[in-house]
Amino acid sequence: MNAVEIEEAISELADQQFDPEGFPYAFLEAFDNKPTTIKRLKSGSSNASDIEGGVLQRNHIHMAVCAEGEVSDTLAVLKSSPATNNARNKAKFVLATDGTDLEAEGLNSGETVACTYSDFPNHFGFFLPLAGITTVKQVRESSFDIRATGRLNKLYIGLTKSHRNWGFMMCFLYLRNVKGFKWNHKRVYRIYCELELNLRIKPKKRLYREKPEPLHVPTR
Repeated sequence: MNAVEIEEAISELADQQFDPEGFPYAFLEAFDNKPTTIKRLKSGSSNASDIEGGVLQRNHIHMAVCAEGEVSDTLAVLKSSPATNNARNKAKFVLATDGTDLEAEGLNSGETVACTYSDFPNHFGFFLPLAGITTVKQVRESSFDIRATGRLNKLYIGLTKSHRNWGFMMCFLYLRNVKGFKWNHKRVYRIYCELELNLRIKPKKRLYREKPEPLHVPTR
């Protein structure tokens, strides 16, 4: 999954009715964790958490759903947890939510997120390292850039299907001059590169003969 697909999955999760038991697994699934990984965490075989109801995925995140109004206290408990600080687990993030508010902290960077639950998709770039995506800070912190890229990606896919001989600039000029989108082409191209999206490469034209001619046989 790329950053755009993750943003769409996180936005869909936030729009759904909050499920206290299912949230940790749905959150991890949105960041491209395999069904087998989720299954092992649910069964407890790979869940290293030492907090009741907590979920700790080694090398990634320690999270817990708490009672209403206890988000900050739960985050502090997660941060000071022996399981979180165990060198074998190597947790990179801690996250706590009650379905109304959400708080998280990057243990390596010290950066924090505190927002309402419905607003946390706007901060999903904070968690992109969970999916193995590393981007420059400006793009990681700008959900607008990533959401704009998602919209652009869908528009470009549609155009390249109907106009197979169009390259990047032809599609861009059509969207800008015909459709009226005022995106700067340098900014768009920068975002595409930094988010590692798959770009359509214009194929080389090949010449085909409608009626193949037989090979000439030389005569002595």
